[in-house]
Amino acid sequence: MHRSTRSQGRLAATAGISILALSLSACGGGSNDQGEGEGSGDEPITLTVATFNDFGYTDELLAQYTEEHPNVTVEQTVAARSEDARTNLTTKLAAGGAGLADVEAIEIDWMPELSQYPDLFEDLADPEVEGRWVDWKVEQGTADGKLIGYGTDIGPEAICYRQDLFEEAGLPSEPDEVAELLGGEDATWDDYFAAGEEFVKASDAAWYDVGTSIYQGMVNQVEAAYENTDGTPIPLAENSQVKDLYETVTAQNEAGLSAGLEQWSDDWNAGFQKDAFATMLCPAWMTGPIESNSGGIDGWNIADVFPGGGGNWGGSFLTVPASGENVEAAKELAKWLTAPEQQTAAFENAGTFPSQIEAQESETVQSFTNEFMNGAPVGEIFTNRAANIEVNPYKGPNYFSIHTTVQDAILRVEVAKSDEPDASWEKALSAYDELGL
Repeated sequence: MHRSTRSQGRLAATAGISILALSLSACGGGSNDQGEGEGSGDEPITLTVATFNDFGYTDELLAQYTEEHPNVTVEQTVAARSEDARTNLTTKLAAGGAGLADVEAIEIDWMPELSQYPDLFEDLADPEVEGRWVDWKVEQGTADGKLIGYGTDIGPEAICYRQDLFEEAGLPSEPDEVAELLGGEDATWDDYFAAGEEFVKASDAAWYDVGTSIYQGMVNQVEAAYENTDGTPIPLAENSQVKDLYETVTAQNEAGLSAGLEQWSDDWNAGFQKDAFATMLCPAWMTGPIESNSGGIDGWNIADVFPGGGGNWGGSFLTVPASGENVEAAKELAKWLTAPEQQTAAFENAGTFPSQIEAQESETVQSFTNEFMNGAPVGEIFTNRAANIEVNPYKGPNYFSIHTTVQDAILRVEVAKSDEPDASWEKALSAYDELGL
């Protein structure tokens, strides 16, 4: 699902996975089959689900499971930021798994690291779910031959924009016109930035929220950004591909296109009310946070276009920790929550575009519109955007930690405003060296 970008949270999360690695290397890891098979009868049990941001699992949806399974009560814990959920997960895994939820949500960027320890999670393979997901989603959730994650959503990207601000700036503002303004089917990042330069000349608003989001969109179009496909890291000092993306993003900040508002921060939340920026890279799940932060603002819309072709930002999984007390019942709940019917409901509730083929092709998804986004046909748009995804980036065990060093470099330039781009890049190189890869 969704990526947060607060530096402090990411550092804590990186520390959490380091603790996990050290603990498992010391004790050898392994599955705790305490409670294996429990909770599958009629005895009343409570199952806990840990998610973050908004998975679309409303109280009504969870109550539906209890209606179908009268002995099961489902309780959901929702972390405000994905980093908080990640830190909690990795810290408790390192301590043996005590205190984890029966079902734990995993964001795609964590999966490569956690996949190194498949015995900590239940194997969810089941003939009933074969063919449920797009192939690459299954590949992402598989480790050492085990299916450790049931796919929830994926994040095909479009461009969300403030139609009213476009009108005030004298730019074309209808969705099809904006798609053409940004380059249409052959849209490039240069097209997107050129439109931004035109916009900021005529508006007090910035073009987009923050450079880390732009960088995220760009790097998700790179097949192997930080590691070779055999898992070996690409030294950051020698990584011209990443350096070029970094320089492109920081140059747009110098041109005044970025609002410099770190995503998920209080200032970012407030920026929606203050007309701080006119566009956002918009994976399907982002429509929910935009709406929740924009109360009273009715100018948002979506253009069926994305620079560089297509891209997937985010997407999550449900896992069942092997240390749980009710693993069989938890596996049934995870299977139910990721069935096409429930993922269709989650899409309606929170805009989380399903990774299930049947759900994507359903009339409900295909015809679904988003009233807040001026009635945008989001089902059709994000289906189109998903069809344009050509790259499934390789993300190895070091992806998250290396990615963090570059994201932090951008934040120093744009948000903290403590460093010029060259100086901040040098700090990124030092941070990379400290990883000891």
